[in-house]
Amino acid sequence: MRKGELTRAAILDVALDLASRDGLEGLTIGLLADKMNMSKSGVFAHFGSREDLQLEVLKLYHHRFEQEVFFPSVKEPRGIQRLQAMFARWVKRVSVEVASGCIYISGAVEYDDRPGPIREELMAMVGAWQGALLRCVKQCIETGDLQEGIDPQQLVYEMYGLILALHHDGRFLRIPGSLERAGRGFERLIETYRNPQSPAAVVANAK
Repeated sequence: MRKGELTRAAILDVALDLASRDGLEGLTIGLLADKMNMSKSGVFAHFGSREDLQLEVLKLYHHRFEQEVFFPSVKEPRGIQRLQAMFARWVKRVSVEVASGCIYISGAVEYDDRPGPIREELMAMVGAWQGALLRCVKQCIETGDLQEGIDPQQLVYEMYGLILALHHDGRFLRIPGSLERAGRGFERLIETYRNPQSPAAVVANAK
C-alpha cells in the first residue's frame, strides 16, 4: 500500500473505534484529527465530507463483520451446523462489542427516523445479514434438520431478539452470564423448530 492508502486505512481504523464508542453522529472531523495528530484539512484530503467518512466507516464495519462471522460460517456444511456456526460467531463478536459498542445497533437508534444515505446503507447491510440468515434457515429445512412448514422469517426474528437482548443486558445493564443465557436461548429455540426425524434429533432422543 502507498503512504496515502496507509494513512487512509489508519484514519478509518481510529474512526471505527470512535464510532463504535460514540455512535456515527459522535464522529467528527475535529475529534478524528486530534486522535490522528493531523489537521482537519489533512483528514478532509482523504474524505470529502463527514458523511463520506461515516459511510466508509460503515463499509469497514460491515467488511469486518463478514470476515469474522459470515465467511467462516459458510465453510460449515449446509444445514443446522452452518446456522449454529453463524449464531456462535455472531455472539462471539457481540461479546467484544459489549465493551466497544455495535454500530448496527447504535446506528438503528441514531437513524431510525433520519432519512439519507447513511440510513440506506445501514438498512442494506442489516438486510444483507438477515437475508443470509434466512437462506441458511431455509437450507436447514431442505436438509431435513428443521421441520417443514415452519416460518423461516419467524426463526430469524427470534434469533435477532436474542442478540438484541444480549447487547442490552450485557452492555447496558452489565448483567453477568448474559452470553451463556443467549446460548441457552438459541439451543432452546432450535429445539422447538428441529425436525424430530433428523439424525441429530434421533441421536439426542436416544440418549
